[in-house]
Amino acid sequence: MSAPAVISVPGGNTPHLRRVLTLWDLIFYGIVAVTPSAPSTIFGLADVRSRGHVALTILAAMAAMVLTAISYGRMASLYPSAGSAYTYVGRGIHPYLGFVAGWAMLLDYMLIPLFCVIYGTLSLERAIPALPFSAGALLFAGGITILNLRGIRSTARTNQVLLLFMFLVLGSFIVLAIKYLVVRHGMTGLFSIAPFYNPATFNLRRVAGATSFAALTYLGFDSVTTLAEEVENPRKNVLVAAVTVCIFTGMFGGLLVYLAQLAWPNYHSFVNVDTAFIDVTGRVGGYALLQATAILLVVANIGSGLTSQVGGARLMFGMGRENVIPRRFFGRLHPTRNTPDINVIFLGVLAFIGSQLLSYELTAEILNFGAFLGFMGVNAAVLWRFWVRCPEGRSRSVVLDIALPTLGFLFCAVIWLGLGSPAKIAGGIWFVVGFVILATHTRWFRQPIVLPDPAILESLE
Repeated sequence: MSAPAVISVPGGNTPHLRRVLTLWDLIFYGIVAVTPSAPSTIFGLADVRSRGHVALTILAAMAAMVLTAISYGRMASLYPSAGSAYTYVGRGIHPYLGFVAGWAMLLDYMLIPLFCVIYGTLSLERAIPALPFSAGALLFAGGITILNLRGIRSTARTNQVLLLFMFLVLGSFIVLAIKYLVVRHGMTGLFSIAPFYNPATFNLRRVAGATSFAALTYLGFDSVTTLAEEVENPRKNVLVAAVTVCIFTGMFGGLLVYLAQLAWPNYHSFVNVDTAFIDVTGRVGGYALLQATAILLVVANIGSGLTSQVGGARLMFGMGRENVIPRRFFGRLHPTRNTPDINVIFLGVLAFIGSQLLSYELTAEILNFGAFLGFMGVNAAVLWRFWVRCPEGRSRSVVLDIALPTLGFLFCAVIWLGLGSPAKIAGGIWFVVGFVILATHTRWFRQPIVLPDPAILESLE
């Protein structure tokens, strides 16, 4: 490949974000973006697809995500600026490939708020059956947009309140599920390998396909890297936060679905597959816990929608600031709140319109299409930037610079290949559009992409 088509420009008038977030703010963002209840949104469909092995799919997906989180954190230590996969692949390998990765993640970040609106409204309908879907979707999309327009610190405080409520309800589920199992089966009812391996129903292809869907549980962990330009000590904190969020999600989420499978072992008997976890909570805790869980999922999707909209708006800001997508629209910051307000509004409108057109399952798979292509790009960037083009003053490591990113790339590739054809067709159309935009912007790849000077971005406080 030829020399990177990149020009660094001085940062005198380059818009930038302020470093106001702590490590714990970043971890809160990641956990709320993923949401502690994330496995409950995929529980029913993943259980059916895997034939009763949803706990196994959660842990299998965690392996890919932890490796990828390490890659994200290492790239953030080199390039602590907004843009996430777009920045890391663009600076680590080549700006044109960075655009491809950024375009993939842009699809992801545009659809996560949409997914939250869809699933949050489905959950709201379980609590308030008379509420029209379109009215609930409008409440969701409008609410998260208004909250995010108030600014990053306001969103951080909202996330902490949401997180507390989620843990209260999920903690109640864990306690009541344990009580339910012990009362009916004794202490031995708490221990079973069936959620991980049941020889009567295990099918490797089905489990692999379900893992591709269950990986949706972790989407949003990379939102911590989109805030790299706003966090204190990004070289250390982004890596710690990303890995912490993935491990916590896998272990806590694995416990939730493990108990849910033991309490409802027959995956053929779900009343509503999309919201099956709500029915499980009703079985172990009665109507009160069922209603609380429905409200929890509403709250969780508000939190996830908030943080994913923040991440998407900042990814657009990173690409708009560099004029890869129109700078005047996407590269604007509000003069007093220091937020990319136009991007926030754009994503809110898109979430509402899309919720009226797309299904929950298809939206989830298209999400994974974009996300895992971006994840593969970041893993490849670590291999290239730390091993092939090792930074001056650093020593190469076979484990850190070859083994971990290669395994992360391969795990993500397997998950991506397991996605359904409709998602691949929709994603393919998205990439055709992206190719046309990139070709037009670069005059058929003859013109470089202009990037701000990384030394300036690193010094911004």
